[in-house]
Amino acid sequence: MPLTDKLLLLALMAQVLLTIVILLWMGRERVPRVMRGEIDVEAIAVERTAYPLRARLLSNSFDNQFQLPVLFYVACLLALQTVTVGWLEIVLAWAFVLLRIVHAGIHVTTNQVFHRFAAYTAGLAVLCLFWLWLAFRILLAPGT
Repeated sequence: MPLTDKLLLLALMAQVLLTIVILLWMGRERVPRVMRGEIDVEAIAVERTAYPLRARLLSNSFDNQFQLPVLFYVACLLALQTVTVGWLEIVLAWAFVLLRIVHAGIHVTTNQVFHRFAAYTAGLAVLCLFWLWLAFRILLAPGT
């Protein structure tokens, strides 16, 4: 397997790792409270408002990992299957993952909406560039 393919897969795995870390952190915030009886199970069966703020922020951040990142996963897998992965794909993939880490970090700490929105928008822009470049390489580039 070429180095560029491995680096793209590592970016994909880093995004998966981010999702798993947030999930585990969310579990550490939620499960003990429920087990100690601080939060009634009926109160959380439908909505999250019974959880403290940190647990809700983590939950929202976890949910967010199944929005833009899904398009990222598809782009990575499509790139691996259809083109010779180049350095531009690697740079765009890692830029996206780093922006997702920044976004998640803001989301679960200060939750400053304008900063979070800036990180989200930058990640979206990088993802759009990734998809545009991938579409060009697959559909229009000579010799591919």
